[in-house]
Amino acid sequence: MQPNSAGNDDILPAPKTNLKSLSRAELSAFCTERGLKRFRADQLFQWMYQKDVSDFGEMTNLSKDLRAELSELAVVGTIEAASQQRSADGTIKFLFRLADGHKVEAVLIPDFDEDGSAKRLTVCVSSQVGCVFGCSFCATGKMGLLRNLSPGEIVDQVVKINTVSEGAYGKGITNIVYMGMGEPLHNYSAVTESAAIICDEKSLGLSPKRITVSTVGLTKQITRLADEGQPFRLAISLHAASDEKRDKIMPINSSLNLSALKEAVQYYHQKTEMPVTYEYLLFDQFNDTAEDARRLARISKWAPSKVNIIMYNNVAGVELQRAREGRLDAFMRALRDQHVRATVRRSRGDDIDAGCGQLAIREGAPKGKTIRKD
Repeated sequence: MQPNSAGNDDILPAPKTNLKSLSRAELSAFCTERGLKRFRADQLFQWMYQKDVSDFGEMTNLSKDLRAELSELAVVGTIEAASQQRSADGTIKFLFRLADGHKVEAVLIPDFDEDGSAKRLTVCVSSQVGCVFGCSFCATGKMGLLRNLSPGEIVDQVVKINTVSEGAYGKGITNIVYMGMGEPLHNYSAVTESAAIICDEKSLGLSPKRITVSTVGLTKQITRLADEGQPFRLAISLHAASDEKRDKIMPINSSLNLSALKEAVQYYHQKTEMPVTYEYLLFDQFNDTAEDARRLARISKWAPSKVNIIMYNNVAGVELQRAREGRLDAFMRALRDQHVRATVRRSRGDDIDAGCGQLAIREGAPKGKTIRKD
């Protein structure tokens, strides 16, 4: 390259820092390194996550000079709400477009009082574009894994859905479940950082007791949660109570079987004294027998726990089907006989493909990495 008339080589400007790619500590360091007082990081954090502002020009408690300086150095990345679908039962599914063109889905699930007012508003949030683990019943697993989401991209889903919740139901969200697209503990750092941001009083200020993170059974990460004392709730996506059946529907079980999971769960409870939740999709004539219930009861006694029996939302191209009501009733009776604390989670958002296992980006989506062997 020839030098320019000023005698300097042409140099591309340094890329701007995306402040939403930074952790809370990294944001503070970014400000400190530029000679800014510590409270400036708090102000930026609040604008980004509590007020959902991405334009420095709108951050009115910052001086004009500082806003101009930040505009030269940084950006506040954000995701775009590309579309919404509303179910007959009030569930709202969101399609978000990321800065690189990838897309993810998330869901707002309302529960209502007898008077029709919303008493509980739960966001089912995505943590990855696709999923590597390839569970046979899951539409997301058919995509493979394309990439992880950043903490900011995860939090943005919650912040934008919270605004919709306030408009649609007159109140903000009350609960978050990391049970959307992706395996949350496979994106461990971003998920735990996003949960910390969501709980921060200068963000949404949600109690960690109202956040549940789900996993297919990544034992090292479960142990890490315990060692770090992460304060949110843990849910295990179990879906079968024997290695033989779990092998058939969850490829991860071939390397991390129920014996390994038992060790991790018991370690988790020993360190945290927190209970776990087992998520159990009930499939017709596959995992819904009395023997399955007895096996599930034994697993539930590994540590203090509760069991969520989930009525499966049928997915196109998947042979497994939702269990019939009679088999559900018999299964629940068998669990009660074993003194298992269990509840039934009914299907929500079926008519817009917003139910458990149904989230996926189908139109023109590339295929990512998977451990599934077809």
